[in-house]
Amino acid sequence: MKKILKTNRIATLLFVLAIAISSCTKDLDITPQDDQDLLGDEFFANETAYKELLAGVYGNLSLTGVDGPGSSNIDGLDAGTSQFGRVLLYLQTLSADQMIWSYENDPGTREIQRNIWNADDPIILGMFGRTHVTIAFANNFLRETTAAKLAERNVSDAMRTEIVTYRAEARLLRAMSYYYMMDLFGQANFTTENDAINAEAPVYNRTQLFDFVETELLEIEADLKDPMANEHGRADKGVAWMILSKIYLNAVVYIGEPKYTECLEYTKKIIAGGYSLATNYLHNFMADNDVNSAASEIIFPLISDGAATQNYGPTTVMINGSVGSIEANGAALGVSAGGWGGAIRLRKQFVQLFDASIFNNDSRNTIISEGRNIEITDISDQDQGYILRKYSNARSTGDLGVDPTFVDTDFPLFRLADVYLMYAEAHLRGGSGANPADLTLYINSLRSRANNPQNNLSVSDITLDFILDERARELHWEAHRRQDLIRYGKFTGGAYNWAWKGNGTNGIALPANLKLYPIPAASIASNPNLTQNEGY
Repeated sequence: MKKILKTNRIATLLFVLAIAISSCTKDLDITPQDDQDLLGDEFFANETAYKELLAGVYGNLSLTGVDGPGSSNIDGLDAGTSQFGRVLLYLQTLSADQMIWSYENDPGTREIQRNIWNADDPIILGMFGRTHVTIAFANNFLRETTAAKLAERNVSDAMRTEIVTYRAEARLLRAMSYYYMMDLFGQANFTTENDAINAEAPVYNRTQLFDFVETELLEIEADLKDPMANEHGRADKGVAWMILSKIYLNAVVYIGEPKYTECLEYTKKIIAGGYSLATNYLHNFMADNDVNSAASEIIFPLISDGAATQNYGPTTVMINGSVGSIEANGAALGVSAGGWGGAIRLRKQFVQLFDASIFNNDSRNTIISEGRNIEITDISDQDQGYILRKYSNARSTGDLGVDPTFVDTDFPLFRLADVYLMYAEAHLRGGSGANPADLTLYINSLRSRANNPQNNLSVSDITLDFILDERARELHWEAHRRQDLIRYGKFTGGAYNWAWKGNGTNGIALPANLKLYPIPAASIASNPNLTQNEGY
């Protein structure tokens, strides 16, 4: 996919698609206009246009505009608060117990990390808006690739065959977008390619979104390429199975019904799909993770390229942000020596998950603590708190990324290690179909890969609490933590508090309504069918 995105034409195409999406600056009324205004017969004269149009749908997951990384192609959405991976990271990780952002004058960050957000938060608006744009782009692609339109344009039989897969990928990206809307907001404006353009969108609730995502992914499975058979960054059966595994693992939260057996069914499909763990844990988070040993572990990445797809996405933010204010260690990470001056630090509760001596040489423990205090009593003091060096803009070969700010490191949205941990959790929660021997094999393989001496765990050692902590150690800063804590009943309430939870230095209880983010006020103004989530 890096090849597909490394063209100015794709950046231009994103601009064209954005113009095809009406977006009022006041209310973000994101509705497809007449796609033929800009994507007419001339555009489709060359059959490569169909792949380019699909790349534009993928591109919305990485890019925000065509006039540099700070530009936005959607009126009302700022690039810094609407890059898909970045706002996902903020909503799933910054809101929980692993990360602190120093510069609270950055729009929306103070409210997210202190759990005091409201319906006017620009990061929340950015996620709601950007995700609906992906849905609109996917719908546009599907409208342009109907059998009738392909026949009208006299598209070759070979391309028509290929477009079957393209359409399945567009539907998957749309289903993934609805999955995140279901998880974060509990509702979404619901449109497909069959809806009238500019019609007022109905709103689907969590149960309706769950049913749609499940049905859609099952319907397209046969048309997707086999796991690991597609180009880097393009979706395949493994990605569909991953999303299904996720919705089934969280089904009690989403629809009040346990579906752990179904989760096990699809995690087993992924495990049998040919993926394997990277030989080195840190390969997953390096500038060449598209070609080093992580290429066999990462199921779906968000693309980042320091030359062609410059963006302020999650890996650019985390690598520059994790450079210490005291250490100025950016050169080793492949960015400027001072990075962003200690923008990101670690909350104490996450650090303490690595306290035991068995984690001293664990390769997942990249915490830098020397000369630092674990406590963060003043968020603006970048010298307080420990820092992390998990992500880097360096390659496994020793070379560095092409740009000292915008990194080459893809964000591993889904990877095999998560599947192993979901397999174990689904079994422990009562799902049927797991093999206890496989369960211990998978968990111990993660420990062995991390050079952890405690890598011969028995079934009795692997409890639900162990899995939650191990998920944090294995998957930190990968946009999973809020979802995990909600599933375990530890995000809201006061059973588990962390530094600055609820705006208290040592953490305070959160009300239950914060398990969902509010619907942005601008979005409700745009679509009266939306209703505000309880408590906002």
